[in-house]
Amino acid sequence: MLRRAKASTEYFYIGLKILNQLVAEMNQANGGLPLMHHRKIACSFRDLALFQIFQISLTSLRQLKGEGTDIRLKEQAINLALKCLSYDFVGTTLDESSEDIGTIQIPSAWRPVLEDTSTIQLFFDYYATTKPPLSKEALECLIRLASVRRSLFSGDAERTAFLTHLMNGTTEILQRAQGLGDHENYHEYCRLLDRLKINYQLSELVSVESYGDWIRLVAEFTIQSLQSWQWASNSVYYLLGLWSRLVSSVPFLKINSPTFLDGYVPQITEAYISSRFDAVQAVAQGTITEDPLENEELLHDQLDNLPYLCRFQYEKTSMFIIKLMEPILQSYTEAAKMTPSMSNDELSVMEGRLTWLVHIIGAIIKGRQSSSAGAESQEIIDGELAARVFQLIQVTDTGSHIQRYGERAKQRLDLAILCFFQNFQNVYVGDQAMHSSKQLYLRLSELLGLQDHLVVLNVIVGKIATNLKCYTQASDVIEQTLNLFQELAAGYMSGRLLLKLEAVKFILGHHTREYFPFLDDFSCSQNRTTFYFTLGRMLFMEDSPVKFKPAMEPIQQVLVTLEATPDSSFRTDAVKFTLIGVMRDLRGIAMATNSRRTHGLLFDWLYPAHMPLLLRALNHWTDTPEVTTPLLKFMAEFVFNKSQRLTFDSSSPNGILLFREVSKLIVAYGTGIMALPTPSDAYAFKYKGIWIMLTILTRALAGNYVNFGVFELYGDRALADALDIGLKISLWMPLEDILGYRKVARAYFALLEVLCHNHTTVIVMLETSTFARIVGSLEGGLKCLDVSISTQCASAVDNLAAFYFNNVTSGESPSSPAAVQMARHISECPTLFPEILKSLFEIVLFEDCANQWSLSRPMLSLILINEQIFNDLKAQILASQPPDQQQRLAGCFDKLMNDVTRTLEPKNRDKFTQNLTLFRHDFRAK
Repeated sequence: MLRRAKASTEYFYIGLKILNQLVAEMNQANGGLPLMHHRKIACSFRDLALFQIFQISLTSLRQLKGEGTDIRLKEQAINLALKCLSYDFVGTTLDESSEDIGTIQIPSAWRPVLEDTSTIQLFFDYYATTKPPLSKEALECLIRLASVRRSLFSGDAERTAFLTHLMNGTTEILQRAQGLGDHENYHEYCRLLDRLKINYQLSELVSVESYGDWIRLVAEFTIQSLQSWQWASNSVYYLLGLWSRLVSSVPFLKINSPTFLDGYVPQITEAYISSRFDAVQAVAQGTITEDPLENEELLHDQLDNLPYLCRFQYEKTSMFIIKLMEPILQSYTEAAKMTPSMSNDELSVMEGRLTWLVHIIGAIIKGRQSSSAGAESQEIIDGELAARVFQLIQVTDTGSHIQRYGERAKQRLDLAILCFFQNFQNVYVGDQAMHSSKQLYLRLSELLGLQDHLVVLNVIVGKIATNLKCYTQASDVIEQTLNLFQELAAGYMSGRLLLKLEAVKFILGHHTREYFPFLDDFSCSQNRTTFYFTLGRMLFMEDSPVKFKPAMEPIQQVLVTLEATPDSSFRTDAVKFTLIGVMRDLRGIAMATNSRRTHGLLFDWLYPAHMPLLLRALNHWTDTPEVTTPLLKFMAEFVFNKSQRLTFDSSSPNGILLFREVSKLIVAYGTGIMALPTPSDAYAFKYKGIWIMLTILTRALAGNYVNFGVFELYGDRALADALDIGLKISLWMPLEDILGYRKVARAYFALLEVLCHNHTTVIVMLETSTFARIVGSLEGGLKCLDVSISTQCASAVDNLAAFYFNNVTSGESPSSPAAVQMARHISECPTLFPEILKSLFEIVLFEDCANQWSLSRPMLSLILINEQIFNDLKAQILASQPPDQQQRLAGCFDKLMNDVTRTLEPKNRDKFTQNLTLFRHDFRAK
């Protein structure tokens, strides 16, 4: 008997395990694979089997309740229930790396089981009687049950009963403190509380009889969690999310039932702020290793929810914040005057607490945008809080504090101030904000003399200039400072206001390393592009060409110095770092040119005086990506005809002259890089530079500012050399490497699209083996999951097929050399076009393609080339389908060519595209 029982248990275990694997595989087919027939199978499984499997899991869990049951069986049963509830019912392919889940679209057939309160109670019972991971998974099941769609229930009474059971269950857990001493249980329980408010309205929650006890216990639990922040730091986000949603719903509450939020929310807000102070002290004492201020993602998640809590009882909360901040601010002000100053630890604690307060005030100011309350009293309180931050700014860069730029605590404080500036200027800077924010500026004027947004903007720019002057190695502070500067310059109103400030005028005239030492630090060199992009935007904002050359004088001096450097000294580190910096500077300036006038100023300044330096730098530093990458990126930006900025007069040769320089540069780089051995990191050493080089060529060819016929007419080899090196380096790279690096693939296929469209003859006149390789790579690109790449490949194939149709198929006999060569290619490689057409049909019929319109264009061209190819392919596809479907599908194929003629006129193409859409729909129908 014992042996028989063991065998029965083993069979039970194996059966549950098989069902777990089956549900997991079907769910993957439903959401994770692009093939449509897999999705259909998964949907059929959902409709025919999933509910029965879920019932099996519930029956198993009921049978296995008790302490003497095999733990393995319980694990499999509760896993199965969780997998069923986690099924992707509508094929939305949710991000599995995220804990956030949306409303679960459980089918209506499940209604009787879910409305039965014993189902919910079963999981609460399992949570109460088991330990992790079983108890954790029981909570995960409850989270999903709390997320089911509203329309699943028969009526309001059933939904209310369901919610009541959830609230009673969560209340009982808090009353008994069941399992909350375990991290995993604790985290999932916080998620469950958050889901209750996400899926239910506040009016529904307060209508439940036990709401008073529930909200009281949840408030106590939240405060306790905040006080135990070291233990529950990752779970605080969900608790703050719960309370922020609760208070956000209060204005829309139409019933008179008490919410009790007025008493609990200020306590929770104060507990959160106090916990941040405790964290600062713990970091200083070394009792924790990770500073919460360094976890940027967690910091922003928490601060996003905080404004709703703070503004709920704003006057009370603001008084608490001011009461905390004023003595710290006073001590920090006195510390700046002390010689010697306070100890480093004391200052670090002080700065850490100020950092949290500045972050919190900045988040509150940001919350003004989404606040439903527009009362003047809120503006006045905003002014009270903002005034404390502006008062702090007057102190941070004075006295002994100027010696602390190397301290991380000081850097974090300045990062918080930058976040505050960003939020403040989004809400309160600009003409519209000025007129609608009189109370705030009136209060700022009374407290600090900051009477309008121009004065405030001057304070912000002053802090930006101070950071850029004083920080040399804190790359994150410099980056955030420049991002703020760029955002201010990008705004139409704020950008115009900046030009009125003396600080900005000073920066425009003194942008050298003597004034801004970060320009001389290699670790911050990537920020130089942002710096000069911002300067360029402000420089070009006014229609004043006279200011351009004086502003470019510092860069001019650097270029002249490099040009005077002899070849014997051109491979030194000094030249290397100078080249890297100046190329990044020039790229920033080029990015800022957004019109014909501004780009013309840069072109005339750069050509012809300084273009030889670029070629010289490439020749000397081909083997050094640190130099070639910024140089090539500058050139890629310089030749990019965005906003039609590269538009020259009809009598101007500038377009041709620019392309000749491009040709010299890419020939020099391409020839040099192919001659070098490939190290282990092929992308960093070669492929990165190659894709930028191909991008330069593509942009120059597609910029529409060069008449390329001039080159052949006058025997100029610039075009021929550029195309030759572009094709050589493209063919030199293995196709698997091209497809393996997305940026390389995008650059490669973008070039092929331009060549096939504008320079078809160049592609056609290649040797057959080379032509076949290029076309084969286009087929590989069509199958790429990147829509932009497959679209480019479709366009390239369409151009080649259209060339063959117009010059070979439609004509009596090929007349031009290119047509003769094209005919030779296809006769020697007869499967080339049929294989592409087959791939296109497979993509359109069996996959979820987002670019069907683009794929339809080459399909018509390929069908018209040889209709026998299409008929053979049709027969192959029909033969692969079930026999009972073949007649219906044959009719679908017949309709595909209805009213389609043997031309490639736009009207005929559109008709084919319409037919293909109907064909795809009918083919995929059951």
